[in-house]
Amino acid sequence: MIRVGMGYDVHKLVEGRDLWLGGIKINHSLGLLGHSDADVLIHAICDAILGAANMRDIGYHFPDTSEATLNMDSKIILKKTVELISNKGYHIGNIDATVCAERPKINPHVSEMTKCMAEVMGIDEELISIKATTTEKLGFTGREEGMSAYAVCLIEK
Repeated sequence: MIRVGMGYDVHKLVEGRDLWLGGIKINHSLGLLGHSDADVLIHAICDAILGAANMRDIGYHFPDTSEATLNMDSKIILKKTVELISNKGYHIGNIDATVCAERPKINPHVSEMTKCMAEVMGIDEELISIKATTTEKLGFTGREEGMSAYAVCLIEK
């Protein structure tokens, strides 16, 4: 059986927070605000994985009202998400994701993010595609108020 899921996430950019994307810390003057480390890319990927397995969403499994998830490293969320679908007999077929941000430039970090997430999920790096785009200075992303990410995941049983 083959299933597809789609994920989307948004987080606000603020001063005084580290910027975590794809499981790595990126040097930037602003970071993403959230209950966990606010890794918008991993969160979108987790929602895509969970959606493909018909297992609701990241907020259901890792609520932002729980002390247990406060400041949680999103790599832990990603690892647990893969374990959840694995318990239902699924494995990752591939992931295709896009980060929307004006700054910093994402492309120089894609290889490191891919390597990090592949290790966390226990899959080959070739199964993960990460792309980056801007919004041409339009909207909240263009004003550098936040970042968003989209992800699609194919899973197989």
